[in-house]
Amino acid sequence: MNVRSFLVLLHDLAAVMLAWWLAYLLRFNFEIPAEYRQAMWQSAMVVLPVNALVFWLFGLYRGMWRFASLPDLKRILLAVGLGSLAAPMALYLIFHMAQVPRSVLVLTPVLLVLAMGGSRFLYRLGKDGHLLPLGEGSGRSGVLVLGAGSAAATLLRDLSFHPAWRVVGLLDDAPDKRGRMLHGVRVLGTLTEAGSIAKDMDVTQVIIAMPSASHGARRRAMELATSAGLSVLTVPSFDDLISGRVSISQIRKVELDDLLGRDPVNLDTEGLKGLLTGKVVMVTGAGGSIGSELCRQIAVFQPALLVLFEANELAIYNLEQEFQQHLPGLEFVCVVGDVKHRRRLDQVMERYRPAVVFHAAAYKHVPMMENENTWEAIQNNVRGTYEVARAAAAHGVQRFVFISTDKAVNPTNVMGASKRLAEMVCQAMQGTTTTRFQMVRFGNVLGSTGSVIPKFREQIASGGPVTVTHPDIIRYFMSIPEAAQLVLQAGAMGLGGEIFVLDMGEPVKILDLARDMIRLSGFTEDEIRIELTGLRPGEKLFEELLADDEHTLATPHPKLRVAKAREMDPDWLDELLPWLKQEHLPEDAEVRRDLRRWVPEYAPTTRPVLTVLRDTKGRAAP
Repeated sequence: MNVRSFLVLLHDLAAVMLAWWLAYLLRFNFEIPAEYRQAMWQSAMVVLPVNALVFWLFGLYRGMWRFASLPDLKRILLAVGLGSLAAPMALYLIFHMAQVPRSVLVLTPVLLVLAMGGSRFLYRLGKDGHLLPLGEGSGRSGVLVLGAGSAAATLLRDLSFHPAWRVVGLLDDAPDKRGRMLHGVRVLGTLTEAGSIAKDMDVTQVIIAMPSASHGARRRAMELATSAGLSVLTVPSFDDLISGRVSISQIRKVELDDLLGRDPVNLDTEGLKGLLTGKVVMVTGAGGSIGSELCRQIAVFQPALLVLFEANELAIYNLEQEFQQHLPGLEFVCVVGDVKHRRRLDQVMERYRPAVVFHAAAYKHVPMMENENTWEAIQNNVRGTYEVARAAAAHGVQRFVFISTDKAVNPTNVMGASKRLAEMVCQAMQGTTTTRFQMVRFGNVLGSTGSVIPKFREQIASGGPVTVTHPDIIRYFMSIPEAAQLVLQAGAMGLGGEIFVLDMGEPVKILDLARDMIRLSGFTEDEIRIELTGLRPGEKLFEELLADDEHTLATPHPKLRVAKAREMDPDWLDELLPWLKQEHLPEDAEVRRDLRRWVPEYAPTTRPVLTVLRDTKGRAAP
């Protein structure tokens, strides 16, 4: 026992003596007869050690008074209750002290709970500055909390310890909550009144505590606060809270994901358990943005073994370190290899015998693949897909899930055409083997490597300008975890040969995206300029999820549909393979010419970059 615990024990024993004495005083109207005084002190020598033993057994000295709470009060009640039963038994049955009045035995535990519980909570209130008017003079900044539900209640408890913030009020749109109190803090008004209430309370910061609300409700709260010129913070997302990775008090700045994010995905957990639990699962491109998140999501379902296949040594090393630290019970193996390397793929699949393969390895950067690297895009994205699919079929893989893209629809660039051609390869292989081949199309994911959002962040950090190719360009966005979850869900649902199309929600203007990021970074457009650079070669104003001759069918999952694409003849693959395997290295023009033969909907464009850069206000860039 340390010194602090020993002092707390002494305090509780003193409380026992005080409660015993006060009980006698109350019993005899504050005039204890002489014949009872000696019996009082003699019986106290029995009551004292009995209660000390009970208190120790109930762990009353493992907690800290600074954080006294209802569980601590519950332990005190149980300990005092048991002590109030044990003490009379010792007095009457062991020491035969029959002179103790029964009313004293009833009054003592009541007084003891008040003494022990009250002292602890008074100590906590004093430490939190609630006993004395320290709120305004303690240097703590006032803050408003948007939301008055369970998350706000938890946040208020946690913030009572915060050295920098003092919650001055709550805002909530529910009419029945107005004027109500939550942990001593009043609901002052609705979210639309955030600006005026903040001004009246001299507040410049708000915290959004609405993790379980819909995305639209959270975005509205953010926009109301930012339009009032307030600095906005938020509690972690619902998914993060449920996973246990973070607590409600880990407040952070509002990120772009909060503005563009979508409502949580409802997964068919039982179906995914059947697909993944106890199975050997292989992920190619495991070190990439989508591949690594797929691995994290798969790990939740406890596969027998997770095979991480990746060409980038550093990427797979980082994933290995993450899994060793955070998922010590996961059985996994890191394999460095190239998806174009047939013998390596055969070796790995022969050794580990995967039941499911998720093929996420690909070159995906449109401008990089458009010039100088067109044949490498074909080799990695098409031939690599064929080699992985062939090896999967040869080694008895049950399901092969190919990660495609919306750029494969009516492609105007080599990268998109290569992904469409890879889809066609998988379609042609369906039915020639017992392996089920499935394809999943989706758009951009927030924060993936090489995407526009990390680029904008870097440009803002360097002081601008932020470059947007065209004022009307739009893209679909979803979060990396959502994309990975829906890929898994599609894998569990498919019967073979389907192209699953993810519900991407509403498209987002890239220009609006740039403005949001500048605003969230605390700048204005006058401080960080936006410059229009013109569409790059192969770039579309908008992406499509379906080709002109495709339509979709519903699935049991509301965020997944199946595209009815034209069927592929297996003999077509025999014609394609000699082209893929040719030793001649074709030039870019030859690649584009041949792609038009293999992918009839491919229509390449060559738009020059504007020679004069202009910002969104029409001013020429310096």
